[in-house]
Amino acid sequence: MAAPNGTWTLVTANVNGIRAASRRGGLAWLEAAEADVICLQEIRATHEQLHEVLRETTLGDWHVAHAPAPQLGRAGVAVLTREQPSAIRVDTKVKGLDGLGRWLEVDCDGPGGPITVVSAYVHTGEADTPKQVEKFRFLAAMDKRMAALRRPSRGRGVLVCGDLNVAHHQVDIKNWRGNRGKAGFLEEERAYFDGWLARHWVDLGRAHGGDGPGPYTWWSWRGKSFDTDGGWRIDYALATADLARRCRSVVVGRAATYDERWSDHAPVVAAFTR
Repeated sequence: MAAPNGTWTLVTANVNGIRAASRRGGLAWLEAAEADVICLQEIRATHEQLHEVLRETTLGDWHVAHAPAPQLGRAGVAVLTREQPSAIRVDTKVKGLDGLGRWLEVDCDGPGGPITVVSAYVHTGEADTPKQVEKFRFLAAMDKRMAALRRPSRGRGVLVCGDLNVAHHQVDIKNWRGNRGKAGFLEEERAYFDGWLARHWVDLGRAHGGDGPGPYTWWSWRGKSFDTDGGWRIDYALATADLARRCRSVVVGRAATYDERWSDHAPVVAAFTR
């Protein structure tokens, strides 16, 4: 799974619990990907637990930036890099974000030049409940932060990666008719994506994934949704325009069978020229 010569790769994956993913073979999959940067979401572990799991793999030698949730067993995001980051910013240091282990920024000075990589885990939400209010509050703060990150004066490419918990278009969700008016496919949620793409962010998964439907990145553990490909595309890599021009491929690492799944999400792998 190594990238061709002259390229570097990024993997983003919602692991649905790092310890459970490890038991199911997820860390072995990530090792085999031979990526340069790995963004993880829904880690559900303390610093000590995360490092304990990683120590059992070659990833234990990587630099690990981790923003855990204050509640045990909830959320948590991380960015793993081969090289030492030049800066790390957790969500508690970014104005407007909630400090719940859902946003982490890492500045890297390689392998393809200076970039900022964000691992994000947006709230699931629930229409017409306080959970949805919380989700909209996070999306609004995320919108402001993304505007700041893409300022040309920064001189860095930016990648915002992760489980953003919104299917942008009808082609991004198998049963879009049945999910109208539900969290994850609300018009107000999707409007944020409209705004980001209008402001020169590029959805790499769609740019390299064709016109759809899919490729999906999440399927329920329950029922036959995986077997019938009744999924959602909610895991993204959003890039600033300059960095997007260097993207050569985006692949969804969908398991071959239900029994080979190590998360309810599939990882997304993006390759860039150096």
